[in-house]
Amino acid sequence: MKPRLLFISPRFLFPLDQGGRIRTANTLRHMKGGAFDITLMSPVPQGAERFAEQMAALCDRFVSWPELPMSGLRRTLALAGTLPVAVATDASAAGRKLVAEEMAKQPDVVLVDFPHAAVLLPEKFAAPSLIFTHNVEAEIFSRHAHVVNGPMRWVWRDQARKMRRFEGQTLRRFDTVIAVSVRDADTLREAYALRQVEPVETGVDTDYYAFHAPDNAPAFGPAQGTVVFTGSMDSRSNVEGIGFLMREVWPLVLQARPQAQAIIVGRNPPDALVAEAQARGLAWEFTGFVEDVRPYVARAHVYAIPLRVGSGTRIKVFEAMAMGCPIVSTSLGVEGLAVRNGRDYLAADTAPDFSASVLALLDHESRRRALASSARALVVERYAWSRVTRRFEALCFAAAGRQQVTQLDFAAAIIERGAEATETEQL
Repeated sequence: MKPRLLFISPRFLFPLDQGGRIRTANTLRHMKGGAFDITLMSPVPQGAERFAEQMAALCDRFVSWPELPMSGLRRTLALAGTLPVAVATDASAAGRKLVAEEMAKQPDVVLVDFPHAAVLLPEKFAAPSLIFTHNVEAEIFSRHAHVVNGPMRWVWRDQARKMRRFEGQTLRRFDTVIAVSVRDADTLREAYALRQVEPVETGVDTDYYAFHAPDNAPAFGPAQGTVVFTGSMDSRSNVEGIGFLMREVWPLVLQARPQAQAIIVGRNPPDALVAEAQARGLAWEFTGFVEDVRPYVARAHVYAIPLRVGSGTRIKVFEAMAMGCPIVSTSLGVEGLAVRNGRDYLAADTAPDFSASVLALLDHESRRRALASSARALVVERYAWSRVTRRFEALCFAAAGRQQVTQLDFAAAIIERGAEATETEQL
């Protein structure tokens, strides 16, 4: 009999339109059928039944409660509380009751997704436990405070202070903290005096994001060129980054290539940002939500990551690398990833440097091809999901092993999974 893993998420995992959802869903998808019997718990929004087949691919059993509507009033009222707004709005009495019931069944190991899920947990629990942190949460708020002015700076600083307290208290409750990079692991360990923090790098589906050589992108003239960005446009970090690209970088690009285009792929772009692009007369396309980002990336010549706030690692980097779309990114955009400036991407933190790097790639097809080939080779060698998930699964087993889980059963599952992965990677 397989050991039982209880996985608790504060967010429904579909559609896969955010980095955290993509990372968690792929981790679970590659763990299912392995060493553990997996029960997944999360809230469900209206209309979630259309994702029933996808959910079944992630777990052996799914337990849910109704997702509470996310209103502006609810967020505003939460500002006055002791918890960060992003945490307070994940609280649910129904969710907390169901989680307590599942915990009472004594699973072999409990895995919590994001610190936010702590508002769903009992005050005390005895099961071996891990928490999966996709970011250094307090960093996100601190970095926002650095790039805004006026009253919002005070709001971000206040949220950063609350998140530092909450994040530290929450992470110390768990036996093992899983971070998405060595850099995040070191930061969390030092910031919160944590005993056991283990990095598990993010993966990418190298079959789904198949290589598309730069010279296969649509031809363009000396005044043209297409730049793409993908990411949820209801994310403040992405909105701030695209604002930087539009207001500071793009005018410099247009000086050399006045017919250059940009495609911003992601759900819910703010009306004000779309209107600003139109008022500036820019050849920018805001797609809104799309089922598949690949056609947009495939037709672009440069992939831009102009992010200046945020934390964790960005899955969009690996997706672009896997597809062979050459990247220009800020340092923060590739933070925590083992990518090499000048070989896998071009680094640029100021508007002049960012525009110059974009133009350098548009001007030289050989440079685009070299970056694309190197980046693709790196993700295939190091970041395929089958490789990443084996480490994640091993950490869960190490925790569950304290409850006398049979090591022989786990080893057999890992060997079988490893053989399957090796066969797939050789295709």
